[in-house]
Amino acid sequence: MFRMTKILPTLCAFTLAWSALATTSVYAAEMITLGAAVSFTGKYSTNGMHTKNGYDLAVARINETGGIKVGDNTYELKIIYYDDESTPARGTQLIERLVNQDKVNFILGPYSSGLTKAIAPVTEKYQVPMVEGNGASRALFTQGYRYLFAVLSTSEQYLQSAVDLAAERASAMGKEPSSVRIAGVFENDPFSQDVRAGVLDDAKHHGMKMVIDDKLPPEINDMSTSLTKVRALKPDLLVVSGHAKGAALAIRQVSEMKIDVPMLALTHCDSAQVIDKFGKTAEYALCASQWDRTLSYKDEWFGTAEEYAQLFEATYNYAPPYQAAESTATVLTFVDAFQRAGSIDKEKVRDALAATDRETFYGHIDFDNSGKNIAKPMVLYQVQDGEYKVVAPTKWASSELRHPTPPWSQWQP
Repeated sequence: MFRMTKILPTLCAFTLAWSALATTSVYAAEMITLGAAVSFTGKYSTNGMHTKNGYDLAVARINETGGIKVGDNTYELKIIYYDDESTPARGTQLIERLVNQDKVNFILGPYSSGLTKAIAPVTEKYQVPMVEGNGASRALFTQGYRYLFAVLSTSEQYLQSAVDLAAERASAMGKEPSSVRIAGVFENDPFSQDVRAGVLDDAKHHGMKMVIDDKLPPEINDMSTSLTKVRALKPDLLVVSGHAKGAALAIRQVSEMKIDVPMLALTHCDSAQVIDKFGKTAEYALCASQWDRTLSYKDEWFGTAEEYAQLFEATYNYAPPYQAAESTATVLTFVDAFQRAGSIDKEKVRDALAATDRETFYGHIDFDNSGKNIAKPMVLYQVQDGEYKVVAPTKWASSELRHPTPPWSQWQP
């Protein structure tokens, strides 16, 4: 797996023509250049790698299937990359560089809401369209931006389905949903705080009580204080949002401390590779996801969601987390807009993006006036027998929920 270092900035500007993915035709007369500042180092480096892999697979697919027909011309794609080092200030600098020095007119988003929030004012200032798939904060879509478009579901939706599922289970057990008691532990970043807001809103809707509402430490290295409260207060549902590090930390410390909780719901399980890293201790965990390979989405570029997953896995030797899938969909959204605009004029492409309404292997994409996708639902996995199984929403479920999680004294992984 590829990891960029910040000591080679000139090598960070390269195209997809590297590696076995290179399929660009020597006969291509013209090129459309996309720019991206992505986290190859720093705390978001894991998801930064997934983001880059998703972008690269899309570009390889477009180029190997004949490029993009734009009016009377055919173009191939390339990407100029820089390492934002997982810091907003660096990301802002790099977008300025991409626009002013590299003369890039189309930007692919970074990883995380915080970095997207930092660079969106820059792309807006220069009227450069940005399509992103990894900045889910709902605050991004209240600023009146005209050049920002996001293919993913917004962050307040991530764990609302877990709250709804807890309400369903309470009803099935003959209890009032309002009897459910929730504990929450969240990273203090825009994404996780929006997840928290969604949980609070949904809890209020059901009349539930939030008995713990804690923040993860900045280093995301210890949540034992919060878990001690969980042991004492015995909530029915524990929700944790802290990107990949937070998911890994929760699985590890819940098992180490033998914390009994009937339902544990997390963000970023797949990017944290909790099944591979923690084995049976990850059993019963619920995991929010933007996408799953079993869903019945498809398009002309990759075919079905499952066919996309197989190609990704054959290329990178691991199953695609949703961060990769939504990154691929980001590139495809630009491709579709170029084709419909019949031009690579950035204002015409911007208008074409605003009118997007189409199916992809990732799901349906239809932007509202704020630039967010209003057509694709979140799904909720549960780890069952070492595999992710979709258990919510019921419409998309491939398996029944296993609930409650047995106490550690009755179940030893």
